[in-house]
Amino acid sequence: MRLARIALGLLAFCTLGAAARAQGHHERGGTPGDFDFYVLALSWSPGFCELDGGRGRNREQCAPGADLGFVVHGLWPQYERGYPSDCGPSGRSPSRLAMAQAEGLFPTESLARYQWRKHGTCSGASPADYFADVRRARDKIVIPPALQKADSERSWTVLDLERAFVAANPGLRSDMMSVSCRRGVLEEVRICFGKDLRGFRTCGEVDRSGCRARDVRVNAIR
Repeated sequence: MRLARIALGLLAFCTLGAAARAQGHHERGGTPGDFDFYVLALSWSPGFCELDGGRGRNREQCAPGADLGFVVHGLWPQYERGYPSDCGPSGRSPSRLAMAQAEGLFPTESLARYQWRKHGTCSGASPADYFADVRRARDKIVIPPALQKADSERSWTVLDLERAFVAANPGLRSDMMSVSCRRGVLEEVRICFGKDLRGFRTCGEVDRSGCRARDVRVNAIR
């Protein structure tokens, strides 16, 4: 009986350890500018709106006729293992001039401000420069043609989604990105960039944390 309890304890420990590795260790309040690479997270709006709903601050993004496909969720400073967040003083809010840099990138201004507080403050850049970097990263990504005007629901394998992005973006490989899903629905594509944003780079922890399902449902743009 004692051996059985020890074995169960070890199994639980290993399971929790695997889950923590997949998610990545979160370090609140890191040193601005001290990180290893960036992750550009692109949300698939139709999937996000099904999973999280169009209420409150998401209303604009999820309104009928919004016609949004992939939108910027954020540009996240990342460690090789884990990531920092909330690295700056809480009162440091972007100016209107800085927010002008974010126009057309995020689906809502509130999301842009939230991403600055949680992730941008860890970049070591000013708000205006951080949003300029978000635009620079987004401009480097070509959305695969089949996902630019997805006017009907379709099932994709995760592998085929990765292959579509790889084919559309020279230099990108499947170990430089991950596909995120929840409840079998495409939620996000995350692409890893070097710290200088000049090109893509490998990111083992991000790659391993991707969707475990073989197939995902890609909701139609509406």
